[in-house]
Amino acid sequence: MSGINPKSKKNLGSAHQELASAVESTNPPSRVPFTKLDFQKAKIQGKKISVITAYDYTSAQLLDSAGIDCLLVGGSPGMVIQGQSDALSVTMEQMIYHSRCVRQGTKNAFVVTDLPFMTYQVSPEQALINAGQLIQSGRAQGVKLEGGIRSAAAISKITQADIPVMGHIGLTPQSIHQFGGFRVQRNEEKLINDALAVQDSGAFALVLECIPAELAKTITSRLTIPTIGIGAGPHCDGQVLVFHDLLGMFSDLKPKFVKIFAAIGEQIKQAAQLYQQEIQSGTYPDTEHSFR
Repeated sequence: MSGINPKSKKNLGSAHQELASAVESTNPPSRVPFTKLDFQKAKIQGKKISVITAYDYTSAQLLDSAGIDCLLVGGSPGMVIQGQSDALSVTMEQMIYHSRCVRQGTKNAFVVTDLPFMTYQVSPEQALINAGQLIQSGRAQGVKLEGGIRSAAAISKITQADIPVMGHIGLTPQSIHQFGGFRVQRNEEKLINDALAVQDSGAFALVLECIPAELAKTITSRLTIPTIGIGAGPHCDGQVLVFHDLLGMFSDLKPKFVKIFAAIGEQIKQAAQLYQQEIQSGTYPDTEHSFR
């Protein structure tokens, strides 16, 4: 067996203590649910909105208890869970499943679920039917779809049915082949027009992905709805990161904008190695972890 550093057990404990100390003074008090209306209120008050992706009950419960405002059941399960090179193969059935799991673990955060590739592009009517499925069967509180002007009719159709819609422009992952890869988007005129089209169609918020910080600042100032940035600099009204990225659990793709806030991936490996070592040495399970 490949052994681990003798200090690993101690290091794991100290790492947990350091992380606990870092957040001890910032644990959120009892709070009321964050709703669609709170997005607009946050924009007006200048309060930054926190968004993290989630795909299961346990992660949703942890993030919700941490006070995160919004949990996004994004299309990235295709990559971080299924191991695909993109998000294009994710299905409605899978998104409904993940969405239900996240809602089950959420009390206060607002849950938004992505419409997968080719579930809204055919027609506004198709978009409405599938958005309804995510709300009814997936128990989402809002849906997200990609595209600006090209998706305006779909956004309008969905919002007319009183389903909250979050837009998404810039580097839209479902357009990865059109863009020729994961590339920063810099067409200022197009991005501004797309942003205004999403807002005018009735969306309550807009994700800006992988665009220059100053352009994101301009768009944010032009809109009355809040912007949520991912690789779009510090001037957006909120930020979103993928759960597995901010915890250092996914290494297949390492975008420049990702900051690892806790190296949980490395801690998981160390814990697994320690577990294996104690099994093979016979120190686990001991009497404390056995029944009499």
